[in-house]
Amino acid sequence: MEFEYEIKYSNRKTVNISVERDRSVMVRAPQGISEEKIECIVQSKRIWIIEKINHEQKYPAKLVPKEFVSGETLLYLGKNYQLLVVDDEIEGVEFNQRFIISKSNQKNANKLLKDWYCQRSKIKIESKVKMFGKQLGVKYKEVKISDMKYRWGSCTPNNNIIFNWKLVKAPMYVLDYLVVHELAHLIEPNHSPKFWNIVSIQIPQYEKAKNWLKQNGNLLENEF
Repeated sequence: MEFEYEIKYSNRKTVNISVERDRSVMVRAPQGISEEKIECIVQSKRIWIIEKINHEQKYPAKLVPKEFVSGETLLYLGKNYQLLVVDDEIEGVEFNQRFIISKSNQKNANKLLKDWYCQRSKIKIESKVKMFGKQLGVKYKEVKISDMKYRWGSCTPNNNIIFNWKLVKAPMYVLDYLVVHELAHLIEPNHSPKFWNIVSIQIPQYEKAKNWLKQNGNLLENEF
């Protein structure tokens, strides 16, 4: 099986290979390393890369699009909550053990709910980054919430931390794991034993979070 890969250069010290959920192969490499050297490293990981490309998780199940009518459920922090469409005029989205929107806003429900989720994601994730960042003793520049297509989070070369807004649909312990995962990369850029040791100290049951993502990650893929 043949595959292509994209190379991104930065100030990192080692080469890291990842297979994204759209099956694209990304190689993150230090400045100055030759393409020939990168090719050798990629080929040495060829079997692992092909296994990742063909993994069933790379083909998330198609979800039925929401119609945003009363009775539908929306996932938030690992639980499903009903949507209620009311005649009363409500600005945006209200949440009190269920989501409430106005019938007059029904046609804009997708945007209104996305805005609400992004706001909640920013609040939840920023507080966790602050807490775990202090515990790990790491410094970061900025926490960003983004509409990432095929990643849950990212740690940039200039120490910005970026997270997918859809993560706020996952349980809190999954958020904890993903926040620690990205912050740990500020200490150890690769998924080495040292990296996983750092994660396990903060999140002893991180495997539970990883398994949740493997089993339910497709539920986060679509917006709603």
